Amino acid sequence: MVFPAVQSTNISRSSQGGHSISQLCGSSQAKDNMNLAKVSQVQSASKCLHQVLRLATLQRANLRSLTVRASVAAPERRQESVSKQSPESLTITQPDDWHLHLRDGPAMQSCVQHSAAQFGRAIIMPNLKPPVVSTEDAIQYRQRILSALPKDTPFQPLMTLYLTDKTTADEIRKAKESGIVYAVKLYPAGATTNSAAGVTSLDKCMAALEAMVEHGLPLLVHGEVTDPSVDIFDRERLFLDRVLAPLLARLPDLRCVVEHATTKEAVEFVRSQDATRVGATVTPQHLLLNRNALFQGGVRPHHFCLPILKREEHREALLGAVTSGSPQFFLGTDSAPHERGTKEAPCGCAGCFSAHAALELYATAFEEVGALDKLEGFASFFGPDFYRLPRNSKKVTLRRQTWTVPDEYPFATGTVVPLFAGRELGWSLQQST
Repeated sequence: MVFPAVQSTNISRSSQGGHSISQLCGSSQAKDNMNLAKVSQVQSASKCLHQVLRLATLQRANLRSLTVRASVAAPERRQESVSKQSPESLTITQPDDWHLHLRDGPAMQSCVQHSAAQFGRAIIMPNLKPPVVSTEDAIQYRQRILSALPKDTPFQPLMTLYLTDKTTADEIRKAKESGIVYAVKLYPAGATTNSAAGVTSLDKCMAALEAMVEHGLPLLVHGEVTDPSVDIFDRERLFLDRVLAPLLARLPDLRCVVEHATTKEAVEFVRSQDATRVGATVTPQHLLLNRNALFQGGVRPHHFCLPILKREEHREALLGAVTSGSPQFFLGTDSAPHERGTKEAPCGCAGCFSAHAALELYATAFEEVGALDKLEGFASFFGPDFYRLPRNSKKVTLRRQTWTVPDEYPFATGTVVPLFAGRELGWSLQQST
């Protein structure tokens, strides 16, 4: 909007430099006219300015209203807009899960079929009670998993060892020679579920780490410091700076996976490293939810996991990483089932159960940013490439079909509440071929 200009008027003088009576009278009248014109122009400008300010105020109010509505409706609108350009089905190479908790005993028997229905292989976490600290432990645990699978299921559990202060170089050698152990997991003592037996100091397990370099076994890292004085939302960032960066500098040939990366700093750290040496897994919950999901309408224990959900800026950074086509980022659900009563408790367990619909959840996240064409690399190619394993030959198909996630599934002697319980998903996984 253009404001009207306030013009100035010069009083005409005679060529002699004086003024006649008539000129003076005319000059006086002209002066009055000019004053009136100025007043009128100022009033007009003031009125115009008032209108502009009023419009600006209304626009700010409208913007606030739109922002509030967008924060509530954005996922649905994004889904609708992307769906118009997305296929009705998507066939990809069968994916693998490079970070999975299967538990043990009746709990494992309740949940293993969910992962076997989706994935060809999975890296199995070793944080049982007691933990899987030896190759013999891993062999026995693997057999229990295979025995719990439905008949003729081709699912392959890829075993890991639980690194402790007492893990020896000879145990690492045995693990590699077994042909069934594919990595070693580092849990800082006290960092997460069943981590009490974890590492208290890397100096105490350097012999094992050096043996891992020698035998080509990757180190899988739960990347959080356990200092109670450190804010829980900063623990991953500080672990990368204080622990992992110095370790990789000390052992430049150690291969490492930053498990369940949750921050933009983790994304930047991984990207700064050699792609053949350092990778990262990313979970569906950290792609779909930010930390607000922990407190929507009250405390939401089934969204509580470790590392904890972070700010929106970190979720966006993770989405950017997994849809970039970078081979350093690959699928790892960190599906971690807990019986309902142990989650809905005064001191609830950490972990989200996502195995029931893992691929559908990832597809939802990728579709949100219009990157379904990047899903196959993330889910099916980059993980086996990093682990130096062949890619799967089977195919799976996702079809655009709306279904509602059950409120719960049977689990051990009780039930487990799945991620997105009671909510609709727009993709459905079909049988592999």
